[in-house]
Parts: sequence; C-alpha cells; structure tokens
Amino acid sequence: MTETNTLKEKWMALKNGETPMRIRNAAAELGVSEVELLATEIEDKTVVRLKPEVENILKEIESLGKVMALSRNNEVVHERKGIYANPTFGPHASMFVNPDIDLRLFLNHWKTVFAVQEPSGNTVRRSLQFFDAEGTAMHKIYLTVDSNVPAFEAIVEKFMAEDQTSAETVLPKTEAKYGERNDAADVAGFQAAWLGMKDTHEFFMMTRKFNVSRLQALEIAPEGHATKVENAAVRRACELAVESQTPIMVFVGNKGIVQIHSGAIKNLMDRGPWFNILDPDFNMHLNEEGVSQVYVVRKPTEDGIVTSIEVFNEKEELVVTFFGARKPGIPELEGWRAIVAQVEKELTV
Repeated sequence: MTETNTLKEKWMALKNGETPMRIRNAAAELGVSEVELLATEIEDKTVVRLKPEVENILKEIESLGKVMALSRNNEVVHERKGIYANPTFGPHASMFVNPDIDLRLFLNHWKTVFAVQEPSGNTVRRSLQFFDAEGTAMHKIYLTVDSNVPAFEAIVEKFMAEDQTSAETVLPKTEAKYGERNDAADVAGFQAAWLGMKDTHEFFMMTRKFNVSRLQALEIAPEGHATKVENAAVRRACELAVESQTPIMVFVGNKGIVQIHSGAIKNLMDRGPWFNILDPDFNMHLNEEGVSQVYVVRKPTEDGIVTSIEVFNEKEELVVTFFGARKPGIPELEGWRAIVAQVEKELTV
C-alpha cells in the first residue's frame, strides 16, 4: 500500500463518515495540506490538475457567467456570487472591480490550480481551486445553477496539465508573524503620519515605515482614532446595519487575496460558534471563538474620516474588516457613522 493510498483512505474515511468532515478540517486533522488531500482524488477523475497559468485561467473566468467566489482565512469565510468581469493584472497586485465580484489578488502566492467535479446529491459541484506553495487554498470559484458548464469544460481541457499523478509536493508550512512589538517605535512620528493620511491605502505602508504591526498601530493611534470594543461589536454592527438597511462593505482575505462585498445585508443566523450573514448573493461565516480583539478605527482621507471595524484573531492577524459602503470621492455614509457610534456607546472596553 503506497503512502498516497494510505492518505486517501484516511481522507475518504473522514469525508464519508457519520459526520462528514470538510477537506480543510480533514487536512488539519491529518497533519497535511488541503491540496495533498485533493490530489489523492485525481485517479478518480473527479479532480484534474491544471497548468499553473493562473493569469490566463483568470482571464477566461468571465465565460463561466454567474459563479460563486470563495475566499477565506481560518476565522472567516466570504462567499459572493457574480460575474468575473473587468480584470486588470499588475506585477504586485491584480484586480477584478465590479459591483458583485470585487477582488484584490496577490498572484505571486498562487502556485497550483485544480478543477474539481464532485458529486453532490443528484448533481455535480464544479469548481476551480487555487493554492499556494504550502498547499493552502488562496481562492475557489464554484459554478452555480446559472453558470456555463461547457465553458468550464473548455477551460479544463485547455489548461489540463500533463502530470495527473495522485500526489502533490508542498513546501513546509511557515507561520506568519504578526504579533511582534517594536518597543522603540516612534510613536509621535507615527501619530503625526496617521493624522496626515489622505487615503486609507496609505495605512499599510505607514506601518511598514514605522516598523509596527497592524495591531500595534491601533494601540498607539492618535487619541480618538482607534477604540477597543468588545468582540460582540461585529454582531451588533451587523444587526444595526440590517435594522437600518445601511449598505456596508465586508473585506476578508489571506496572503493571496482580499475579497470585498458591498451592499445591504438582511439575514443573520447562528450555527454553533459561527455567526453568519446568509443572503442570496452574499454569505459570510465568522467563527466567533477565533476572534481575539476588535477595534473601531478612524482614518483621515481627502473625503473626510473613514471608519472601520477591524477584527483580529489570537495570532494578531486581521481577519475581517467592515466599512460603510463608499467609493473614492464620496464621503462616508452618515448611517454607518451612526452604527459605529452606537457600537462604541454600548461596547467600548
């Protein structure tokens, strides 16, 4: 019995057990990467390894029509339905900018691609799945009932790799470090730079310049610009957004992508530790047990103050950010400011 067969048998036992386990959880249970489990199914013809021509594949996704984009980290899953239109590709970041599919892509982290066609009841669930060199999923694209199946099959045929062996080699997993503190940080200089911001996108480079982590940046922010609130702030902000039908923006990502939803939300639901937004074209799943700290953050811009709710896990990684829906050149929604003010009133630590 080969090692691959042994791994496949373990995966099948977890996948088809009394309580079926999702592939990401099974990989953690077995101490391997998700892509290693996925590759064991190549011999069953339900998984096809594609050539790692990520940019060329993404250029053809619009042909699939309406699909579901899925991006996640350990604590949050972001699912958005729509059409992958208007791509732009750059050396550092690439984008799809649309009202529905709104993505910032860091393709240097995307190393392997697979097409998956897995039986699901009386149908087949089709997807394209992208992974980094360590075998962690960066992004997945699922077909919906409105998608173009022949276009999917054409992409698979066009980009099918010669190598269809049932094993995948990955690099050892490394842990990103987010929690290191710079005790010698220039706090006064950092605060002055914060107050001088013209655009929220300056913030990341500002943290690099002053050598502080994102969470430390909030801890040393100018007075009134970063307020620590209870972890329940996310739930409360969503409840108030539903009540007032104030459109919001929800940013979720990992090292390879940031996926954005813009619009009103309607349906909130709890399932175990997961707090969920369950709307027809947008789902968010937040594992509240993984939330460590939450801040209300205010950044100056040329359009006025922009307010966010930023959520961190125990490793001090930013896992999800909420804004009021807005576009450059348009001031922040007063409805969103009212929501945040209410959250601060009720839940400031």
